[in-house]
Amino acid sequence: MAKDALTLAQQDMRRRHFATAIKRLEVRADIYHGNFEYYLTLGIACLYVGDVGAASSYFQMARRIKLTDTRLLLGQAAIFLRRGDTARALQYYLEIKDLDPLNKTAEQAIEFIRVHGNYDTICRWVDTGRIEQFYPPIGVNPDKIMALVLPVLACLVGVVVAVTIFPRSHQYTDSRADLSKLELTAEEKSEAKEQNLSTQSYKFVYTNKEITKKYNDAIQYFRNHRDNAAQIEINYLLNSNASLSIKQKARTLMGYLEIPDFDSVRDVPSYSDVLNNYVPYLDCWVDWGGKVSNVNVYENGSYSCDLLVGDDSLAHYEGSVNVKFDSEPVIDASQFVRILGKIVLEDGSVCLKGRAVYQKIYK
Repeated sequence: MAKDALTLAQQDMRRRHFATAIKRLEVRADIYHGNFEYYLTLGIACLYVGDVGAASSYFQMARRIKLTDTRLLLGQAAIFLRRGDTARALQYYLEIKDLDPLNKTAEQAIEFIRVHGNYDTICRWVDTGRIEQFYPPIGVNPDKIMALVLPVLACLVGVVVAVTIFPRSHQYTDSRADLSKLELTAEEKSEAKEQNLSTQSYKFVYTNKEITKKYNDAIQYFRNHRDNAAQIEINYLLNSNASLSIKQKARTLMGYLEIPDFDSVRDVPSYSDVLNNYVPYLDCWVDWGGKVSNVNVYENGSYSCDLLVGDDSLAHYEGSVNVKFDSEPVIDASQFVRILGKIVLEDGSVCLKGRAVYQKIYK
């Protein structure tokens, strides 16, 4: 029986695939308009990936529908705790205790504030991720349960289970999507090049063998959860003399690539690489740090700024890039910030479509 997007997203979150859950839900915004569980689930997922601004916005939308849900109150309390506003956080935790006297998360958070709630400790807990123990619980990760159960089964049934474990190891490589329909045919491999090169010019010109290798590399990178590396190979193909059928398959593969978070993004191109030649890196995700300037918040709630890319003191300054968010993130412009964003081209200039921000808490 088919499952709805909200149920699937909640399953993604239990497996700690928060970016997948967010992507799955955001395309269903029209269907779930006014749905409390939808806004709450999105807010919790954004909180776990570090997009505090988006989390706060979704929590506010959920709060307009229901005020006394303890999961919602835990999420809002966690935002204040992350910021070091322990007085506001404590108010939420005490309200939770009134509604649910046995709530363990609120009880532990109150004890943390009482014993360790100084500003420096909160900063370290946010930095290391330990603060997540005070986020709304999302349940036990079923993958971890399987990781514990499998060794026990192996001890009980020995060789029989050993035979079944090997396919499981293979499944990890291909579990993201069935790409069998995207494999190149023998004809596509032998005629990988566009036959008539006189109709247009190409940024990259390859042989049949080189095109086939790039396409197969993109497939393998995807299976190894290296989506940026796959995107780069796709970009090379789309801007090359590859045949139309291979380009179509490359675009289809591109549709399977996932939105990463700060912990999962890999193969991040450097600012200088993108500056020198942006074409291979379009639609790749970057985690760049620096300080923001020229901040603008627009009437529709969107936000833009220039990210001055460099280290925390800008002693090593690389350059600037414009960043745009659909909603205003929580950023202290005076402090170092990391921005997770996708490289896009707008009016002929490279900019970032912002996804999330990470910033230590400062006084």
